[in-house]
Amino acid sequence: MCIGNRNGGDDAIGPYIADKFKEKNGDVIAIDCGIAPENYTAIVKRYMPKNLIIIDAVEMGLHAGEIRIVPKERIGKMHISTHGIPISVLINYLEQYVRNIILIGIQPKRLSGEISEKVKENGDKLIKIIEYNNLKQLKRL
Repeated sequence: MCIGNRNGGDDAIGPYIADKFKEKNGDVIAIDCGIAPENYTAIVKRYMPKNLIIIDAVEMGLHAGEIRIVPKERIGKMHISTHGIPISVLINYLEQYVRNIILIGIQPKRLSGEISEKVKENGDKLIKIIEYNNLKQLKRL
């Protein structure tokens, strides 16, 4: 589940990553959830994946483009996004259907204009990490 606003600067990283996965036609099902991920829970329930990765721009106090796995216990303590419902509520709901949910945050530089080069570059790196099932190399927040 790739979350973000295509017109929101680095908040567009989720849709950017979803687009890249769709171009590849690989084994990953990428959903561009826009700013309303709650509208896409039926797709998750239909596929009932073993693993669900949620990607969003997350203000973590890091350098622009840095990527972290955000543990569930840290989600409620930080500003994740300006989307419809809190990510913690979405995750709690989806846990009924998916055993392993991983939230991956990418530190934004700006939330207006175009997506920044550093965030886009690290989004491309994240795509490769997911493709090769290398999530263990990501740092945890």
